[in-house]
Amino acid sequence: MFKAVLFDMDGVIVDTEPLHRKAHFQTFQDLNIQVSDKFYNSLIGQTTFSICQTVVEHFKLPLSPYTVMDIKRDHYKALFDTSKSLTLMDGVLDLIKDYHANGLQLVVASSSTMENINLIFNRFNLNPYFKGKVSGAELEASKPHPEIFMKAADVAGHAIEDCFVIEDSSNGIIAAKEAKAFCVAFKGPHSLAQDYSRADRVVESFSDIKFNNLKQLFSLI
Repeated sequence: MFKAVLFDMDGVIVDTEPLHRKAHFQTFQDLNIQVSDKFYNSLIGQTTFSICQTVVEHFKLPLSPYTVMDIKRDHYKALFDTSKSLTLMDGVLDLIKDYHANGLQLVVASSSTMENINLIFNRFNLNPYFKGKVSGAELEASKPHPEIFMKAADVAGHAIEDCFVIEDSSNGIIAAKEAKAFCVAFKGPHSLAQDYSRADRVVESFSDIKFNNLKQLFSLI
């Protein structure tokens, strides 16, 4: 049986994907560039810096990726501070409490900055349930590189084979599988045009992966 769960955050724990998307496209508008939905969707799951770096290189912008990142973060912070509709994903708090009550170690492994992770965790009082947090923004490589999940397993205190990942993006799923972790893909309402083919399981409701369902769902003994 698994001993730890490594959660992605944006699009899995909290419904921030629309805010990130809007902040990015406000940034693109500021930069006077046309970014297609297909191109943007291919970047979902990566760190803000990695996305900005790709955009700068693709559009040959005469700007540093750090400058573009700062513009995006200013837009995101304004949206975050004023959003009254920001919510946890439906059913995820019950799932988190269920796992925690049954002794699973929980670690968040997000491409967001630690500042943004803490904003979410403080806003929704999630800290008591999680053993630790890993920010991809503090690592050398971004998803789809597996570094973030290998680090999260270390924080959980278990081998990666004893952990499973919950992800909603193509890049996150690739990172999980490259780390040799079992991966559940959550097909959420804003998981647009993502590839779930490498995931071990695909679910649309967190009730499907409650603790009592894990053995049957994952065919474990």
